[in-house]
Amino acid sequence: MKFFVDTADIDAIAELNDLGMVDGVTTNPSLILKSGRDILEVTREICDLVAGPVSAEVVALEADAMIAEGRKLAEIAENITVKVPLTWAGLKACKTLSGEGKMVNVTLCFSANQALLAAKAGATFISPFIGRLDDLNLDGMDLIADIRTIYDNYGFETQILAASIRSANHMKDAALIGADVATAPPGVIKSMASHALTDKGLAGFMADWEKTGQKIL
Repeated sequence: MKFFVDTADIDAIAELNDLGMVDGVTTNPSLILKSGRDILEVTREICDLVAGPVSAEVVALEADAMIAEGRKLAEIAENITVKVPLTWAGLKACKTLSGEGKMVNVTLCFSANQALLAAKAGATFISPFIGRLDDLNLDGMDLIADIRTIYDNYGFETQILAASIRSANHMKDAALIGADVATAPPGVIKSMASHALTDKGLAGFMADWEKTGQKIL
């Protein structure tokens, strides 16, 4: 499973990228706001840092305007993925932009039917939002499983990009189901390394090492 980091924070991306934990980056208008940076400037900087796909989201609501914005964003770098919402207008934009050879990430997916439409429209990635479904007492992982089955049934090449990831358990479950990609905030990715028994075991080793009175360096 590929790891995309869901942030526009350059320092956070760089730290994970240095460890080989970044296969791509996803951004959205909320993350651009949080960064306090100009969208074109910060997106270009991310693309220079990361070799994999970098999702940059359109903000128009009509198809023609989405297409125009998508073309503008795609000029930033070759690894730009134009992000469009899963609306009828977004599907029209997806069809046009993917037909022009651009990578397209269709976002805000909450049903298997939506995911099927996105694949038919030529989406490179489909972004089902796990956490937001969980907030409604629905199991977001059920959606990932349904999409996986449908895509496998018909050989769709659209990659399942599990989004709205809230926890290390979400990452594990998405991997078990077979999501192609999971995008998560830096803190969630780093939390995957944590385990209480690791901490306990390390503390025991350090206590015993101290008793030896030895040094390695």
